[in-house]
Amino acid sequence: MAFIRRRKSDEPATGDLRGTARIGSRTKHLVKRLQAGDIAVIDHEDMDRIAAEGLVERRPAAVLNAAQSTSGRYPNLGPQILVEAGIPLIDNLGSEIMDLRDGREIRVTPEGEVYSGDSLISHGQVQTAQTVARDQEAARTGMAVQLKAFANNTMEYLEREQGLILDGSGMPDVSTRFEGRHALVVVRGYRYKEDLDTLRPYIREYRPLMIGVDGGADAILEAGYDLDMVIGDMDSVSDDALRSGAEVVIHAYRDGAAPGRKRVEDLGVEHHIFPATGTSEDIAMLLADAKGASMIVAVGTHSNLMDFLDKGRRGMASTFLTRLAVGSKLVDAKGVSRLYRSRISNWQIALLLVAGLTAIIAALAATQVGRITFDLLHVWWSDFVFWFKNLF
Repeated sequence: MAFIRRRKSDEPATGDLRGTARIGSRTKHLVKRLQAGDIAVIDHEDMDRIAAEGLVERRPAAVLNAAQSTSGRYPNLGPQILVEAGIPLIDNLGSEIMDLRDGREIRVTPEGEVYSGDSLISHGQVQTAQTVARDQEAARTGMAVQLKAFANNTMEYLEREQGLILDGSGMPDVSTRFEGRHALVVVRGYRYKEDLDTLRPYIREYRPLMIGVDGGADAILEAGYDLDMVIGDMDSVSDDALRSGAEVVIHAYRDGAAPGRKRVEDLGVEHHIFPATGTSEDIAMLLADAKGASMIVAVGTHSNLMDFLDKGRRGMASTFLTRLAVGSKLVDAKGVSRLYRSRISNWQIALLLVAGLTAIIAALAATQVGRITFDLLHVWWSDFVFWFKNLF
């Protein structure tokens, strides 16, 4: 979708976008109620790939960001994904844009002006392929700073959580039996749907324990599988998943505070508390490892430098050290759908079958036995047609 430049500043042009404003300071929550044609209003500095893909899937008319979609900290991929999908992105609109009333009709001009009725609310920068490329190039110079911060944070995290990482101390006494079984940990991350679908033969054969990390629990149910465990802070998992009968482990802060506890208690669901500094996907892997899982298969989890940076420095160290700790058991399924994708389409398979049957028939027709067989089939078919006609 492209803007058409306005001819006069005092009257709307055909290139102006109009839509219902949907406001959300956390993008992953906003996408759940975003409808095609709405205008998404977010406050998301350094928009990551997962957030951008969630927005693209909902097909909003435009995305208005109160913050900088690329701050220069690192070359994040979110803005590029939105622009390549043809969704207008207006950047750096300021905090006042978040004061809009949710559900209000707004208008966005090609110059990045946002109007509510006749009132100008804010004016931001329209992102294009050129501006995104420029911002990413400038952000690459900041990578050295991020790597140093990552190294420092890794040491801090190791000092705080060495008991958990090395000895498994502080883990809840769960009833799910992991010993000798595979554990499939599902996070709603990059290409999780495609990878989960590609793993169907593996799941059917090995029947691993199905562990959903927050919204990953719903991904498991949506794929048609039974859910064994839900782990997370419970901010993006559905009530249906929590009531599914799966064992629930609430990720709490190290001091024991668990914002998701009240919601789970209000649902009347039994649960365990797991205090840890790391991320929910990290404690899911550490729990599976400590309880004796023979293999941990990760879907949608964070696995490379760009993923770590997308999570922020505070989330980078725990994931890095967790992968070192469980590395001998860990199989990362990220991108398996791209690695293992059939290059033969259904019609090509059908054509191959027809060609094979034709070759078999031709070979039989060239032999005496084959000709006799075809003559018998012809007689049987004639008898059947005669019998069928006599019924009427």
